[in-house]
Amino acid sequence: MTDFLQLLFSGLATGAIYALAALGFTLLWQASGTINFAQGEFVMLPAFMMLGFMSLGAPMLVSFVLTVLLAILVLGWVFKRGVVDPLFKYGMMPIVVATIGLSIFMRNGVRAGYSAEAHPFPSLFADKLFNIAGVTVTLQDIGTFVLAMAIVMGTQAFLAKTVTGRAMQAVAQNTESASVLGINVPRMIFYTFAINAVLAVAAALLVTPTYLAKFDMGEGLGNKAFFAAIIGGFNNSRGALVGGLLVGVCENLAAAYISPAYKDAVALVIFMVVILFKPQGLLGKKEERKV
Repeated sequence: MTDFLQLLFSGLATGAIYALAALGFTLLWQASGTINFAQGEFVMLPAFMMLGFMSLGAPMLVSFVLTVLLAILVLGWVFKRGVVDPLFKYGMMPIVVATIGLSIFMRNGVRAGYSAEAHPFPSLFADKLFNIAGVTVTLQDIGTFVLAMAIVMGTQAFLAKTVTGRAMQAVAQNTESASVLGINVPRMIFYTFAINAVLAVAAALLVTPTYLAKFDMGEGLGNKAFFAAIIGGFNNSRGALVGGLLVGVCENLAAAYISPAYKDAVALVIFMVVILFKPQGLLGKKEERKV
């Protein structure tokens, strides 16, 4: 039982990171009908940005803030204006192909321009262990879970409680009606891309200390986040949280009780089961959507 609880806590920490990346998938889909298959690389690139700033002597917090600003520009504005906007009128498939190509370009660009080796990344949390009722939990796991959950819940509160957040949700539900009501649709869509960039930087800050900064670190993370978003419900941002936590816990348990070789296949198996019995996802709803 003790081992199970330790695996559960560790899986929740990993799943919370998946939820951050999955939330970006759902937000972009809801607001603009965009599926970004470079989402994993959107987490990888900020990790190297922060390493670059820290190598110049900037403290971690300063590096994080500078990376957020740079990510909003590059992964938000440039991505939207340079990739999504020109292709959107041609339908979804060109955007899918373009983002797949972008992910390959980003991986190989970092490998050629920075390094092909894995680089250590400093952690926000001290290397400390806690023993709670016989269960050993690291401060890294606790801190990662709490901070990731706070960011996800904060994003949810922003969308539900603020005027801007409600306007973004109105755009997500029906862009034509939102425009008639006087909402600046292009601005709300850009805010969604900007939020996605910030979530990617936060995910990079939390995941990189454990998995190291590698040019291909985003490949597996992006796939699992995509599956988590679909498992939870692509049209429900809360579903990203449920899907992320479910994938994180189940892959931890599978690695321990079945075989580590099956760990990376867990998300795919859960995805296939959910799609077969509830195609709209666990929290998703069947709906028709106009863009």
